Amino acid sequence: MAASEKTVSADERRKNVVDALIREHLAPHVKRIDAESFYPADYLKSLGAAGLLDSRDASPGEIRARGVRLVEETSKICMTTGFNLWCHLAALTYVRGSGNEFLRQRLLPELENGKLLGGTGLSNPMKFYAGMDKLILQAEVAEGGYRLSGTLPMVSNLADDHWFGVVASLGDSRRVMAFVPCAAEGLKRTERIGYLGLNGSATFACEFSGVLAPRSWIVAEEADAFVARIRPLFILYQIPLGLGVIDASIRSMERVRDKQRGCNRFLREQPETLEDELRELREQTYRLASTERPESGDVVQELLGLRLKTAYLALRAVQADMLHGGGSAYLRNSAPSRRLREAYFFANLTPTIKHLEKMRQSGAFSGTIPS
Repeated sequence: MAASEKTVSADERRKNVVDALIREHLAPHVKRIDAESFYPADYLKSLGAAGLLDSRDASPGEIRARGVRLVEETSKICMTTGFNLWCHLAALTYVRGSGNEFLRQRLLPELENGKLLGGTGLSNPMKFYAGMDKLILQAEVAEGGYRLSGTLPMVSNLADDHWFGVVASLGDSRRVMAFVPCAAEGLKRTERIGYLGLNGSATFACEFSGVLAPRSWIVAEEADAFVARIRPLFILYQIPLGLGVIDASIRSMERVRDKQRGCNRFLREQPETLEDELRELREQTYRLASTERPESGDVVQELLGLRLKTAYLALRAVQADMLHGGGSAYLRNSAPSRRLREAYFFANLTPTIKHLEKMRQSGAFSGTIPS
């Protein structure tokens, strides 16, 4: 058997496993996730238990491509859950990239096998590094580590036994990054719900009142350099959130193609056009996921442009889906209306469209964006 045939077979086996887990643990709960703030922890844990997050015996490019594929397949069914999965992949990225032996030897195996889940508190730091916000968390040196103080307004994919990444300032010139448990003494979480969508994302405001982060929790003593290294993956894993929503919207439009004697063909936006654009974005995403040096300047610029294009196409696709669906799409709990709300979250997920437009228009990256 040729090597390529082995690869295809392995990919197909993985896809079959993912499809089965989606059918069993995710699809039956999508309406509860959207309407009742149900947190799909069992689905997220099932991915790890099935070995789909295992990084052993895999190249960095394979790990990235598998992560992207998982987020896309999940987001086709429910982008809230795709977002939860992205949070966990971000947490995995921090621990995999850290030189901290406790994190790598003790926590990484459990994060990969689904026994532990993780989140990311880096929305504010990403805005800080883009010159858009002050860094909220402050750190001071303490015996055995650092004490952290401040309140992060929104951190997602959290529960009592979860861990998440944070960045805190040590004065004006240095930052540290830590991976902290939700059960840490001095950490208070307040659930945030009432959003237009994504209420099943297990999002909390996190108040740090002198939380002691021992050195065994420190991801990086020099957070500036570490964040610069992991930022491309932070963005890469977001892109399939949009790909999944776009794909699901196209399939939805195809299902109502003949509705009202084919009247949808007179609408300006047609699924074939969106499909062509989706194909280009998807091919670019998987090519970048497999590249050897995702942190290189050219790749980072391409990722930023791709992230922006995907956000815009997602907005077009969900609006078209609403128009093609007509009255049935306008029902409060319809799938097109859920995707509409999900796409607006994607557009406002850090880095937001306005954040990316600021970067593009200041020359941080180039690329033609459809009007």
